[in-house]
Amino acid sequence: MRVRRDLVWIPVFAVLVAFSVPWPLWGVDRVVAGLPAWIWWHVGWLGLCSIAFRSFVRSGAWERGMGLDAPGGTGGTEASTRGGDRR
Repeated sequence: MRVRRDLVWIPVFAVLVAFSVPWPLWGVDRVVAGLPAWIWWHVGWLGLCSIAFRSFVRSGAWERGMGLDAPGGTGGTEASTRGGDRR
């Protein structure tokens, strides 16, 4: 069940990558609040990417994909129990 749910992230990130380039704004010289419209596209899109990645990490898919135990799990790797690579 988790694997199937984790596979949903592949098309989500493919769409995020595909629309990171402002295709609909090519050739548009519109300026909004002193900046070209395509810059606002990027600002909004980066915000959306941040929210998507936050959801991805919170779902635990990052840890499973990296082969790590989720936080709070038993038998975590040494790096996860020490809090990363801090020494």
